[in-house]
Amino acid sequence: MFKVTFKFENGSETVGYAVEGESLLDVAKKMNVAIDAPCNGNAACGKCRVKLVGGELDTKKTSHITDEEFAQGWRLACVSKVNADVEVLVPDIASAYRGRMKVADLSSAEEVHIFEKTKNDMAEAGIHFANDLDVVRVMMDEPSLDDTMPDNERLIWAIENTCDVSNVKLPFAVLRKLSEVLRAGSFEVKCVIRRAGKGPNADMVSDGGSACGCDKIEVLDILPATEEAKVCGLAVDIGTTTVSALIIDMLTGEILAKASSGNGQIRYGADVINRIIEQQKDGGRAKLQKAIIEETLNPLIHQMCGSIGILPQSIYRAAIAGNTTMNHLLLGVDADPVRMEPFIPTFFETNSVYAHDLGLDLYPHARIIISPNIGSYVGGDITAGTLSSTIWNKEEMSLFIDLGTNGELVFGNSDFMMSCACSAGPAFEGGDISCGMRATDGAIEACVIDKDTMEPTFTIVGDEGQKPVGLCGSGIIDVISELYRCGIISPKGKFIREGARVRHDKYGMGSFVLEYKENAASVKDIEITEVDIDSFIRAKGAIFSAIRVMLQSLDFDVSMIDHVYVAGGIGSGINMRNAVSIGMFPDIEMEKFTYIGNSSLSGAYAILLSNEAEAKVSEVAHNMTYLELSNEPTYMDEFVASCFLPHTDAGLFPSVTLK
Repeated sequence: MFKVTFKFENGSETVGYAVEGESLLDVAKKMNVAIDAPCNGNAACGKCRVKLVGGELDTKKTSHITDEEFAQGWRLACVSKVNADVEVLVPDIASAYRGRMKVADLSSAEEVHIFEKTKNDMAEAGIHFANDLDVVRVMMDEPSLDDTMPDNERLIWAIENTCDVSNVKLPFAVLRKLSEVLRAGSFEVKCVIRRAGKGPNADMVSDGGSACGCDKIEVLDILPATEEAKVCGLAVDIGTTTVSALIIDMLTGEILAKASSGNGQIRYGADVINRIIEQQKDGGRAKLQKAIIEETLNPLIHQMCGSIGILPQSIYRAAIAGNTTMNHLLLGVDADPVRMEPFIPTFFETNSVYAHDLGLDLYPHARIIISPNIGSYVGGDITAGTLSSTIWNKEEMSLFIDLGTNGELVFGNSDFMMSCACSAGPAFEGGDISCGMRATDGAIEACVIDKDTMEPTFTIVGDEGQKPVGLCGSGIIDVISELYRCGIISPKGKFIREGARVRHDKYGMGSFVLEYKENAASVKDIEITEVDIDSFIRAKGAIFSAIRVMLQSLDFDVSMIDHVYVAGGIGSGINMRNAVSIGMFPDIEMEKFTYIGNSSLSGAYAILLSNEAEAKVSEVAHNMTYLELSNEPTYMDEFVASCFLPHTDAGLFPSVTLK
């Protein structure tokens, strides 16, 4: 056994042990050290960089580390084997995905507007934002030798009389604490309840301020009457890369807290296929479930609860939106059938999950609502996003596009909806791009290049004065569009113009320097290469070809699209004109495009707060047709034709070719 010490730039360190020949990346996974490895250790991405500061590593040379960098101690963790005691430095840029993912500030008017718009749009569609959680105050006579009614019957009787119902359920979680709370409150208590049905006293107002009348009541919690009863809910978007969450006051609808981080599972691969393969290994399913629950969701819950001064036990319900694989891994269910023909997952929909089943740090009996999946590669995040977009209530033909680790599409209106997913790869979130990164501090999220001087101007994620580290998804779209607009690259993505920022390696491969290392927060120049551009052209080609094939299957064309809703957190937003100019989106009027941000989280917010929205998302899922693109004979031809800037058929992009 050899001692392995991981040092961090904040001065902390983690010490563990490795067997001879074990890869440094596997040691990091075992020790819960966050090292970004989108390719899951295949030496394809070059993102798992660490710096050797002591001892020795048996490291295979790769093209991702130059001779100069190798001499300085830089290594890829995935191709470095431990054969002696060793100390390595994990730079911030290798682990930033865990703690500095960009999420718009909920205190900003723009972000608040997104959730208010979701609520207003759904209200126009007939969905009321009301739920069945409430607080009711009840008073009881204290027991005596003449009144020996047991505590549970005493409470049930009091609730029945207060709310005029005849069916009250006390779960075990309440029974366990009942005696102590009743006596601490002198038999005057507040009960957090779930109402079912409608009783004659619909106008009765409870302590929480909403109607108490109902046919059935389930008591979720009990508190002394002197304590404030906070009834909160948790809305979560579990992305393959990023996890975002909100805590909401269930009685008022107010957003109380927000947080986000990288998905802790990402060290097992950037895409769902790598993670499914990992969960097939011994103990893999438990490791991946632990990564999302114990390492990601529970810390986010505690962070948010601490920021607003509540206990996690005040969260009585959660709504979670994630893709089909993320939902399986969250529940600890075998996800292998998702990737194997005939692509049949264990479940599309389930309503039997509670916090204590998963080990989530919420009220133990909190119900977990999981937005329903509709296919192996179109999951609950898309049904939640479709719900919040309200395209299911519009007569106009709408196209919904969610850009993340994969691309998912929904097309239709109030009469029908069809969905599909395309394997765009992780390029939209920085994967497969040599200088790519997620939308964390230092990410270039927007770019303009001067056509004459070829000098770039950036917008960078982070505080004022933040130096660039790499490119996130929206920045990649801008850079490639600008390189093409300025005539620096050809329609095939090859460099055809010379300049101070254009380089060619010994093999003739071109690259463009966005920022030199002395002005960047990076160990080398930030440059985008022809290989990067080719990877992104394939990703954007997957999106456009999926749009074309789905429309063709319905005997439609792009001219029949009335509106396009673009979702996904790949930066501050997408420059739609640039996305069209590289052939990623159809060439239609710009006013038809709307960027709606994290629609999955907006949908989870609606499902959490509204019982009608919860019912509607199930209806949306059941009414949506799933198109498996791999079974479509024209898809590959369309994909190949789309791997060009903007497309091999220039007639599809008249506004670009005529510029």
